[in-house]
Amino acid sequence: MPIDPVRLNHAVLFVADLERSLRFYTDVFGMEVAAREPRADAAFLRLPRSGNHHDLGLFGVGAQAPPRRRGGIGLYHLAWQVDTIDELVQARQLLLDAGAHTGESSHGATKSLYGADPDGNEFEVMWMLPREEWGAYENSAPIDVLDLRAESERWSGVRTAGKISVESGASERP
Repeated sequence: MPIDPVRLNHAVLFVADLERSLRFYTDVFGMEVAAREPRADAAFLRLPRSGNHHDLGLFGVGAQAPPRRRGGIGLYHLAWQVDTIDELVQARQLLLDAGAHTGESSHGATKSLYGADPDGNEFEVMWMLPREEWGAYENSAPIDVLDLRAESERWSGVRTAGKISVESGASERP
């Protein structure tokens, strides 16, 4: 019988400079520090609309740590889902302003921006089409040019993240 998880609960990254990484994730993603563990030079962050205790853990290992190697064994990237294409448009500008934007693609059912944190840890910020619109993308994931303006004009205001937490607790977004 296999393990039967519901979803990925959180990710944990080793970072060279904990304070620098905290500034990045709080400024760019609006995360809040849920907890700190000074003995381990660690911090645990929560997304503002998350009902989770923490979504990301950061452990400072010092500047002497070897840099992350692209294409090496280990984590490739984290993917953060936004609720609307409008939020993806805003995220693009935030990533550009932070000097963190590294690319963008349309994967059919998902529209994606890519970036890297100060340690080179890659991440994706993505928006997913409404489930009933996946069509041919049900079993494919192409890598095509993203026309964010056209996607925004077509999908503006459409929410697809489903159940997310709000201040008073988890609720279904209309």
